[in-house]
Amino acid sequence: MDYLDRKEKLKEIIKQLHAGVDPQKIREKFKQVLEGVSPLEISKIEQELIEEGVPREEIQRLCEVHLAVFREQLEKQKLTVPAGHPINILMEEHKVMLQLSERLVDIAKKIKGKDYLTEIGSEMEQLRHIAEEFSDSEKHYLREENVLFPFLEKHGITEPPAIMWMEHDQIREKKKQLKTLTEKISPANFQTFKEELEEIAAAMQNLLSSHFYKENNILFPTALRVISNEEWRQIREEFDHIGYCCFTPPQATIKLQIEKAEKIKAEVEAAALPGKLEFETGTLSRDEVEAILNTLPVDITFVDKDDVVRYFNKAEGRIFVRTKAVIGRKVQQCHPQKSIHVVNRILNAFKTGKKDAAEFWIQMNNRLIHIRYFAVRNKNGEYLGTLEVTQDITDIKKIEGEKRLLDWKG
Repeated sequence: MDYLDRKEKLKEIIKQLHAGVDPQKIREKFKQVLEGVSPLEISKIEQELIEEGVPREEIQRLCEVHLAVFREQLEKQKLTVPAGHPINILMEEHKVMLQLSERLVDIAKKIKGKDYLTEIGSEMEQLRHIAEEFSDSEKHYLREENVLFPFLEKHGITEPPAIMWMEHDQIREKKKQLKTLTEKISPANFQTFKEELEEIAAAMQNLLSSHFYKENNILFPTALRVISNEEWRQIREEFDHIGYCCFTPPQATIKLQIEKAEKIKAEVEAAALPGKLEFETGTLSRDEVEAILNTLPVDITFVDKDDVVRYFNKAEGRIFVRTKAVIGRKVQQCHPQKSIHVVNRILNAFKTGKKDAAEFWIQMNNRLIHIRYFAVRNKNGEYLGTLEVTQDITDIKKIEGEKRLLDWKG
């Protein structure tokens, strides 16, 4: 069966799944279509199907059937990646999070058998600890979304990461529900608490098991096929920059031993630095410009007129994670699927001149975050791009009265 035939067969299977056919009834047909196909080819087929109009949700269901049919075959092809490699780090974290989900299910079962809140002191302590560790697992997903996914996209693998990001958001929602549940428990709602905990625990276990299995057996093997050793070195540096989870095994983050590529590009750029940059209102060196931008008490990111991320500053205590891997990436690929239509509306409004700014504010970790987008135009009013400015305004909102220059005590 050639590539085109295989793709058409998969389309037919998707239509049957969409029509409500039991996946068990099409297992054999599916097996015949994908027997012996590599994860890379599967990723490319999925990508082409989505480009042709197949919804991501349908491809996500197809992944579930694929894993069910080929689970035994995939388990015989276990990845062996050296410690310190980004893929090894992610897989080791998968193991820990699966153990956490199993503990969560066990605790939910124990609590279900109790009649009063006063009987579950030990279980509640463990439950809160698990909820905190799941909250801290956010760095795992940030490393994938801000580093691994952009590198895959540079190699033309765009849709599998998008599907995984969809599932990240589903996992985030369950993590949030778990944390909220542990914070609002009381004797009055104990019965409801037990029921909701059991439901969340089961959902978390199913979500994580399915998601990690897809990454370990389809996404990661694809990444190892297309990403070069030098790129893996860069990815590891970006991983280190974002940081690791409280439960990340220390042995997983040892120094990465892969080929050391020559840093010719960096040396050439360093040698070619201009002495001064001339502006209409003054002159600055490149070092001064960079230091000024990094000293600003705001996070800034610049997207050019073609919607490509070109720059971000490195302000102290950045609110939203940015890594060098996003440079050159379409801004639409830096947002979850559910918000892309809003991003496009803002950009279109800026490009057509209908709007020059858009602003939003959200609560994050009990802080008020102000997010603004500004259309950047030249002297002739031509659109050059969009500047995102993010600022923590929690303490600014508390300011009252006056504090003058002469009041400064040093």
